[in-house]
Amino acid sequence: MKIAFCLTFLLSAALAANIKITPTVDSKDIEIPESFDARTNWPECSKLISEIADCGACDTEWAVAVASAASDRRCIASGGSLQVPVSAANLMSCCTQCGGDMKKAWNYWAKNGIVTGGRYQSDLGCIPYTASMCDHFYQVRETECFNQFCIQPECTGTCATKSGLNYTNELTYGESRAETFETVEDIQREILQNGPVTASIEKFVDFPFYREGIYYHASGKSIGGHSLRLLGWGTENNEAYWIAANAWNEDWGEKGIIRIRRGVNECNIESGVYAAKPKL
Repeated sequence: MKIAFCLTFLLSAALAANIKITPTVDSKDIEIPESFDARTNWPECSKLISEIADCGACDTEWAVAVASAASDRRCIASGGSLQVPVSAANLMSCCTQCGGDMKKAWNYWAKNGIVTGGRYQSDLGCIPYTASMCDHFYQVRETECFNQFCIQPECTGTCATKSGLNYTNELTYGESRAETFETVEDIQREILQNGPVTASIEKFVDFPFYREGIYYHASGKSIGGHSLRLLGWGTENNEAYWIAANAWNEDWGEKGIIRIRRGVNECNIESGVYAAKPKL
């Protein structure tokens, strides 16, 4: 009786707030299709999921990946009602203990919350991104990144002055701490059920110069870690791949997307996959 009452209360509250609820399904019961793309699977959130960010001169791909995936998941879980992005700028300035660790960033979202905020000069939300676009490697449209400084906002607990928004009211939260997905099938089922996830990879010297096709590391040394947002998967000429969004704007790769070989832990992409569900 108490359970039925609680469910009725939650459904009534969601309807009153005009928020749609995505029903929960046991992930083991989800059949995995040969291909999947979050951008087309959730048309009500397609614009948000398809957006390719630019971290600018800041080495903050980790914050952009987590904030973008969190934004996608809020939109999906609400049936398209929540479209204002989660702020990467707020995450990178306030999560001082994150240090580029996306698992810690997801946990920060659950414990402390992250305010809303869109891309650079978007004026969306409480704290939009503060670093301008720049030229990542072979691009030619923007100023080269190494000629720019990273403009990182202070963690002040206030929204951008011209937004006119209240910081506390703009806080978004994760429902729980980060979940880790350790197998290809677990990663796929999580994306199918709840939307994009984040993945850490080992970055090699050839990675920045990717243009098209299915990427795999052929030669060259490691130059550190990197963070991506996994949107789905597919197969081309019998070769399986992940669809991943980078944070180097749409001039890089396949309009901001890289397809990476799937199922062989290419560049450790299947060893550091995290996500958390949103609290609506």
